[in-house]
Amino acid sequence: MKNFTSTTSLLSGLFFTLFGCSSTDNLPNEELSLVPITERVNIQTEIAKPEQIIDGQWVPIGPQSPNSIQYDYTTLYNNKPSYKFELDENDNTIPGYNEGTTKGRAELSYCYATSTDFEGKAENTLANAQKILSVYHYGKGIIPPNSTSEHSFSVYFPKNMNTDVNTIFAQIHGMPDRTLVQNPDGDIYKMTDLEFLQLLETTIFKSNIGYEKVMETDKNGNPKYDANGNIRYKAGEANGWLVEQGGYPPLECGISKGYLYIKCNSDRKWLTNLDDRTNANVERTEVMVPVSSEYKTSTVAYKTPFSSFPRNCWVTFNLKITWSRYGGEIESITQGKIDWEISYKKDKALIIDHIINNENIYIGRNDENGYYFKFGIYRTNSDTTPLTYNLANYVERIASTNFKSPQK
Repeated sequence: MKNFTSTTSLLSGLFFTLFGCSSTDNLPNEELSLVPITERVNIQTEIAKPEQIIDGQWVPIGPQSPNSIQYDYTTLYNNKPSYKFELDENDNTIPGYNEGTTKGRAELSYCYATSTDFEGKAENTLANAQKILSVYHYGKGIIPPNSTSEHSFSVYFPKNMNTDVNTIFAQIHGMPDRTLVQNPDGDIYKMTDLEFLQLLETTIFKSNIGYEKVMETDKNGNPKYDANGNIRYKAGEANGWLVEQGGYPPLECGISKGYLYIKCNSDRKWLTNLDDRTNANVERTEVMVPVSSEYKTSTVAYKTPFSSFPRNCWVTFNLKITWSRYGGEIESITQGKIDWEISYKKDKALIIDHIINNENIYIGRNDENGYYFKFGIYRTNSDTTPLTYNLANYVERIASTNFKSPQK
């Protein structure tokens, strides 16, 4: 075990309040011990309504399945209910990265937009953002590029949790700009919102690939209409257009191959190449030895056998990230830094483990819109192992930045 260093003393002073194993004293009653959170928000296309915002800082995302996100009064943090996440065997309802694979999701997003974020803007701003899938670019919880950010959260893994699960329990995700495109001639450039909306008149994008927009017709050649009276369209032949779609999250905390791990990813290409699947294998890759292609780098920054990780108590993660700097169209990059401590109580003693000591690392994406935090269950690689755990106590601070949002 290592001691605190100056790089994390700020985090400790700002965020660090540690609680041991949970208590079930003073529960409201048995019926209210678990309270489902049933709302869901698509942060790319929807503004969050007041009744959809959880504890003033979260919105729930992903498919709505029974008991997937709940307030848990049986596993308290600081005398308040924590968030319990749970996926069963049949809850993988999202297509995976690779053909034939599936994913399951039950998460809370710290980033979202509300109607207030669009006040004073042009009348069609929200409608256009919904078509471009950029509503959340106008909202709260954005971690700017070229910044240093600090984060703290706590996780509670049950003692009987399966060690063979494949899940991401916390991640910092990119915010791709779909107006960055490649035309059929191979030219990459950024469109205005109006230009991209005009492109959508003739093109349907699936993932990053553009297809001809073809009107659906019945056997007599008449247009088909949806429930709102709008003509229905389908994707025809690929037309050569590509759009920025994003890629692997710059930071992920997960469990895979029997390890609890922290992985940092970087992509300096201006328009992401989704065919480049550079992604460090948690089982085979050594800690802090990057796996790289021409543009991408993936680094397992930390791993430990999950079987030996603390269970049945709250473990607090304190981290500080200096994000890599990217050069936009010229695709330059500078290294960032990462510093990380975990803290918990064992036999009433405080344990502090400095697991990543202010290491140089490539972390981030060559995007102008930054990043955002979310936590919960993101179950990948067609894994259907039932799993459940609790999260709480998220705090975020932007320590330094020279960023100005293009939207604000």
